[in-house]
Amino acid sequence: MNIIVAGGGSVGRYMAEQLQASGHEVTIVDHDAKVVAKWRSLTEPNGVKWLLGDACELDILRLASAVDVDVVASVTGDDEDNLVISLLAKQEFGVPRVVARVNNPRNEWMFNEMWGVDVAVSTPHLLTGLVQEAVTVGTLVRLMALPGNKSQLDEVTLSATSPAVDKRISDIGLPRESTVVAVVRSGQVVVPNGDVVLRAGDEVLVLLTGEAEVDVRQRLVG
Repeated sequence: MNIIVAGGGSVGRYMAEQLQASGHEVTIVDHDAKVVAKWRSLTEPNGVKWLLGDACELDILRLASAVDVDVVASVTGDDEDNLVISLLAKQEFGVPRVVARVNNPRNEWMFNEMWGVDVAVSTPHLLTGLVQEAVTVGTLVRLMALPGNKSQLDEVTLSATSPAVDKRISDIGLPRESTVVAVVRSGQVVVPNGDVVLRAGDEVLVLLTGEAEVDVRQRLVG
């Protein structure tokens, strides 16, 4: 695949090196001449290309051959830049898949299809969700938003008072917009078919749309 990574910071460089090592063609675009000069000589011999310029500008994206790429990953440290780059990539060049980094969680609501974003990655939200998942029992925790922010992956560790305890998954009454994708019990993954009886302490992972979250919480948490 042909990929543009907008932002040559530590995140962008790591992504580019990993993607290149997996056989993809990667171009990093960064507006800081010092960053480009420092890292170009270190990474270009390995196959990662660099382009000096502001990815918020159409001409720079043209120079990076945005019209021919499969993915644009906008991972700068500025949310406004990431939104502008995403919008240009999608609307002006028709890039099939646009991934954007969210630096400030308060801005996450803007990273949607209207701004050309197919997948938004909010590191603060992801870390918070993982911490909550590790220490919280009896609370529905969002772990990850999926493409377009239409679906999400939630987790709950069932407490002894959960209305789902000692019931089969098929009898819980989860809405159609949700699916139990995994049950982790005593460190082992249990295939979540409808006949599985849930127990206190089970970690239940549910794929759902945002509209179903309230109903799912009621069924699994109470």
